Amino acid sequence: MARVVFLHPDLGIGGAERLVVDAAVALKSRGCSVQIWTAHYDPKHCFSETLDPDLPVVCAGDWLPTSVFGYLHALCAYLRMIYVAFYLVFLSTVEYDVVFCDQVSACIPVLKLSRHRKKVLFYCHFPDQLLTQRKSALKRFYRAPIDWLEERTTGMADMIVVNSQFTAGIFRETFQSLSTIQIDVLYPSLNTRAFDQSSAEAQGLGGLLPAGTSCLFLSLNRYERKKNLGLALEALAVLRCNLPPGQRAGVHLVVAGGYDDRVTENIQHHTELKELAEQLHLEDCVTFLQSPSDSLKVALLRGSTAVLYTPSREHFGIVPVEAMYCCCPVIAVNSGGPLESVAHGETGFLCEPTAEAFSQAMERLIRDPHLRRDMGQAGRRRVKDKFSLEAFADQLHEYVVMLSQ
Repeated sequence: MARVVFLHPDLGIGGAERLVVDAAVALKSRGCSVQIWTAHYDPKHCFSETLDPDLPVVCAGDWLPTSVFGYLHALCAYLRMIYVAFYLVFLSTVEYDVVFCDQVSACIPVLKLSRHRKKVLFYCHFPDQLLTQRKSALKRFYRAPIDWLEERTTGMADMIVVNSQFTAGIFRETFQSLSTIQIDVLYPSLNTRAFDQSSAEAQGLGGLLPAGTSCLFLSLNRYERKKNLGLALEALAVLRCNLPPGQRAGVHLVVAGGYDDRVTENIQHHTELKELAEQLHLEDCVTFLQSPSDSLKVALLRGSTAVLYTPSREHFGIVPVEAMYCCCPVIAVNSGGPLESVAHGETGFLCEPTAEAFSQAMERLIRDPHLRRDMGQAGRRRVKDKFSLEAFADQLHEYVVMLSQ
């Protein structure tokens, strides 16, 4: 039985956290001993699986700052993860064979200091250095050593896995010194158990939507500016202009996503989106939700005409997969991970990131209920074929066995 420890910076409810939790559950189902170590964990703001006592979550280093007067977020994240790794190796008595590390590679050298060398699998969601802007000379000066450290420490892992062919290409372009290192693609899976609620368990949408709502669109993403959530609002405004008054009245948009009041950007962007809705005169046809529960998310996905997935160059994106499993078509930007998850014209539409393109796809689904039904059924089949938890668990377990031998 392989013993696996997962190291993750902040065990909230984002896409990276969803993958880590699913990976832990997958290995546990294959008989592995599993623990998750993190620098921050809040039982009130987490995925339900982590509340299971059989999936231990250890929090270390939450006393360390996440920023310095609102700056140096990356440096603080690196220091927090280095501390978690240091605590695991030198201060704990945990026995393990393989460490699954993601997002922050700076902790890998500390893991290599273990008396009995342990193998490290690094899962790269996307190069961290590409997730920030460098508009000033000071920011470029600050990021240079961090970027260098990211590339060097990533190369120290015993195995590197990425989440899509798109990310594999970006990885090669970004980390040119690692061009000879083999990287494998392990698509994120969908733990369908949370989506297979019976009618008795399923939560309804009563009271959430205005009376007379006949067509619901859903945007499901964290409240971050890079997710381009404003595109969903702008598309709704264009759509309403193109529909006759009778149909227009029944169209509603729910903007739902991860929201953490410790994160300044979440607070600011939530306010910005509400202001944009007012500017576009959409106050009565948009509902904003913060960190919806799993059951509410499932209810929204099941009841929506389509999910609007607005990020560009998203490295993978689990939301389209969740939507397709719930028989909900996906309208996504035609770049990044959705090119591999969404089948254009079959399970949804891949569009240019413009309000006009998105609104045209939305209008097609409103006017043709049969198309929506066919796309929904095709999406569910696609998830079962390509993104099942079983296939994910088999591939990941194979990696763990290979490393632990």
